[in-house]
This record gives sequence, C-alpha cells and structure tokens, in this order.
Amino acid sequence: MHARQGATARVNAVAVIFTLVCSMGSASRAAAQAQPVPVTSAKPGWQWSFDSAQTVVNTVRAGRDLSPAKWPGGAKAAVLLSFDVDNETVALRYGEPTVGSLSEAQYGARVGLQRIVSLLDRYQLPATFFVPSVSLRLTPTMAAVIKKSGRHEFAVHGWIHELNTTLPDSVERRLLTQAIAELTQLTGTKPVGYRAPSWNFSPNTLSIVRDLGFRYESSLMSDDRPYELLQRGAPSGMVEIPVQWILDDAPLFDPRGQRYASPREIAQVWIDEFDKALEEHSMVVLTLHPHISGHRSRIVALELFLAHIRKLPKGTVWFGTHAQAADYVRAEAKLGEPVVRR
Repeated sequence: MHARQGATARVNAVAVIFTLVCSMGSASRAAAQAQPVPVTSAKPGWQWSFDSAQTVVNTVRAGRDLSPAKWPGGAKAAVLLSFDVDNETVALRYGEPTVGSLSEAQYGARVGLQRIVSLLDRYQLPATFFVPSVSLRLTPTMAAVIKKSGRHEFAVHGWIHELNTTLPDSVERRLLTQAIAELTQLTGTKPVGYRAPSWNFSPNTLSIVRDLGFRYESSLMSDDRPYELLQRGAPSGMVEIPVQWILDDAPLFDPRGQRYASPREIAQVWIDEFDKALEEHSMVVLTLHPHISGHRSRIVALELFLAHIRKLPKGTVWFGTHAQAADYVRAEAKLGEPVVRR
C-alpha cells in the first residue's frame, strides 16, 4: 500500500510540475523577450566605446585572491567535491520533455546518487550537493541519502535548472526565493551557497544572491583559487569558489556528443589539475552529476582521482564542503561578512 501511495504521489508531483513548467516556460520566454535589449548588445564589440565595454566587463568581476597560506590542518592543497543533482530538471526546464529524456535523467536519483554517496562513504569524504529544489521535490528520499553520513552540504542550484539569462530580474528572484524555501523545508537546513544552473549567471544574479543572504557563490571561472567578487567595481564580500569546464563531467561524458572522452582519460586530466594545485598549494573543485558520473563506467574516473590522492601522506590534502572552504578562506583573509546591498 505504501509503495503504491508513494508511486501515486510521485506521478501527481510530476504532473503538477510538468504543468507549471509548461506555463512558466512560455511566460518566462515571453517576459524575457519583452525586456528592452541594451544598445550595446545590438552592436559588435568593435563598435562600442571603451566606457561601454568597461561597464559590461565590470558588472561582475574577480576581486582579491582569497587563497590561504595553508589549508585546515596544515594541508598543502584542498579538494572540494561537488555534485549537481539535476536529474529530471534539465529535461523539464524548457517545458518540452520527452519520456525518454526523463527516464535517462531519473537514473541520477534512482541509481547514480547512491553509488556516489557510497564511494564518498568508503573514503569518509564530505561533498557539497547543489540541488534544484524541483529535483528534490520529485524524489524527496534523496535528502536522507545525502544526510545519512552527516558530512555533506546542501546548496541551491536553482528551482528547475532555469537559465538565468533568459529571465527578467523579478522571475529570477522569485524562483531563487522559492528554491531556498523548498530546500530548507525538504532538508531541514537553510542553504548558504549558490551555483547557477548551467553556471548561467545573469547581470542580475549577484544582486539577487547578495539580497537573499548567501555566503558564497560557485558559478564563475576567473581563477583556480577562491576570490572575492566585485560588483560594478566595488567589493561585495561574497566568496567565489570557482568552477571550470575542465573539471566538469557533463561536456565530455556524453557518448552521443562529438567531444566524448573516456572516463579514464578524463581522470588523468583531473589528476594533472590536482598535481599542479598541490605544487601551488591551491585547490581543485570537481563538478559532477549523479545522472552522469553515477554510471558504472563513469564513476571509475572519480575512483581513480581519489585513489591517486590517497597515495599521499596523511594530512597533505584537505577535503571540505564548499561552505567550510568559504568560511575558512573568509576568516584567513579577514574578509568579514558578505556586504548586504542597500
């Protein structure tokens, strides 16, 4: 009876969200199309004035390096493991999903997540799970899987993996506010970190993230090291934990894509990135997805990466959540609390 009720609840949840997505998708696209287009976007860059170029570039920019002299416990390097728990939301966000694409994405919740968490448990490692709140509403049992060890962090990854640059400020703000409320309810903890879906950062995103009280952000690529974000040239107090496509599984693990690479080849890239980070006493941030790296042949890349690190003397490398890293570098750099916009 309970299994049948659970299945019915899931079907009902999918139906409700499916309807919301279709209506929201049309409304959001229409609203985005109705927004005035900046004059500079209609011209190629060589026709801009320098002031126009500088204004665009300074919307969000890297500020001071927040690298600590040493990592917790005297470690020489830091490794931050992150998992974007997208599942069906990637198929849902455009409002035109297919049964096949939804089934492929459900693999993340049904199989991939547990396989990844089991690997982390084997090594007793913490990780940060960036979750679109719709993903967790569709499969709320994922919260218990992630919470069981007591080591992991929940962070926000949008409401339905929406693309921020397609949304007006009011819609982007509403969806992120809704995502925070839903994740807090479903996990029992209010998230302090944000990662834009697809790292799709709009000119409004930083203002919204600051207004909503986040302590760190993890969507941008100006450095390998943690840094403070500048907004229109002014320090924001926001810690950026930078990402990079080199350290993401999505671009190169698609067997249908022209850029597909073997997980064992990708593992060597990650290992090379780590070895250089160790030389520089810096950090490595991996961005993986349960519906991608949770597959049997693909999790091998993560296993090889971790096995390489485990060969080093104990204490050489510090593993932490994004929140732990952000708080640590904030304290070491005497950055103070995030600057709230007025």
